[in-house]
Amino acid sequence: MTSFREIDDLELNGKRAVLRADLNVPVADGKVTDTTRIDRAADTIKALLAKGASVHVLSHFGRPKGKVVEDMSLKTVLPALEHAVGAPIRFVATDWHDEAAEIAAEKAVPGDVLLFENTRFHAGDEANDPAFGEKLAGLGDVFVNDAFSAAHRAHASTAGIATTLPAAAGLTMAAEIGALEKALANPQRPVIAIVGGAKVSTKIDLLANLAGKVDQIVIGGGMANTFLAAKGYAIGKSLCETDKLDTAREIEAAAQKAGCEIVLPIDVVAAKAFEAKAPHRVCELTGVEADEMILDVGPATERDLENRIARARTVLWNGPLGAFELDPFDAGTNAVARAAARETRSGRLLTVAGGGDTVAALNKAGVTEDFTFVSTAGGAFLEWLEGKALPGVEALRK
Repeated sequence: MTSFREIDDLELNGKRAVLRADLNVPVADGKVTDTTRIDRAADTIKALLAKGASVHVLSHFGRPKGKVVEDMSLKTVLPALEHAVGAPIRFVATDWHDEAAEIAAEKAVPGDVLLFENTRFHAGDEANDPAFGEKLAGLGDVFVNDAFSAAHRAHASTAGIATTLPAAAGLTMAAEIGALEKALANPQRPVIAIVGGAKVSTKIDLLANLAGKVDQIVIGGGMANTFLAAKGYAIGKSLCETDKLDTAREIEAAAQKAGCEIVLPIDVVAAKAFEAKAPHRVCELTGVEADEMILDVGPATERDLENRIARARTVLWNGPLGAFELDPFDAGTNAVARAAARETRSGRLLTVAGGGDTVAALNKAGVTEDFTFVSTAGGAFLEWLEGKALPGVEALRK
């Protein structure tokens, strides 16, 4: 049993369901270039329609900062949403200071889908203004939040509205929370967290929280260089936060005290230029020259991590192991990601991944569909891993 309400907990037949979706998608030349979030929202819309509701979709789009910005109108995503839902959708144009939204919502009948204008055209959304929350609540009878990616912010369209209407998680939100709870709250062990990225400073809270919850933390990317430097290794021109060496030592000591192993590379791929196809070589940790930089983990590290994953039951992944955007320095990330995908396909491993670079890296490795769950949320995913309460999720607790 989940700790939060789902759409099956709501009476929906004949009701008007206000759905907070995440339609903040990339657009180029007026067309959506990645429909992942739209496709997930469409699944929840179809589920609500099947239960006899009309669906009134709210979302933000871009950062209009409380003003009407034509380039940030949700009308841009309407064709893609209609295609994903497979039904016509009525767009409701409003600056949120008129009565257009209320009039459209009042006329809706079961089976209708309405897409309302960008909620952030009104400053009251990000300010979680109670009056704006009441206005949004007036658009329906029940509230369904399917925007986990916005759940870390207490906004009127995510948390405020839930104080007025019966509220539940949509299919995407439920899947996301469910996957994270399985991976962190009561996981099958051993649990490995793979944490990569450029800077230790951006992930101090994340590492501190994970150290008390997982069995091993694999450090990759530029972060690993800081940990290696803290151990006295010469890392040449590699990306490194020299002011965080003591922090790295403190994190490792705290992890050891908690019974969590910090796993660092045992060999690396070094190059003299940060560019695709730059001349490079594999070397031991003691072999990095002064004019070289570490751009990926080496083959011995790949094998070590593959073996660890083969013994694990749960893997959390946030951040690449190397400069994955540059060929061939994506090799380490690709190899380890594919090993995790194989174990997941076999049914032995639960894999949960998230964060912008993580999703891009897994897409490049061709394994996104093989992982148990890949989150499209950035900040919310990280804050959950940091152990922070998310207002949009707390509002859905039973």
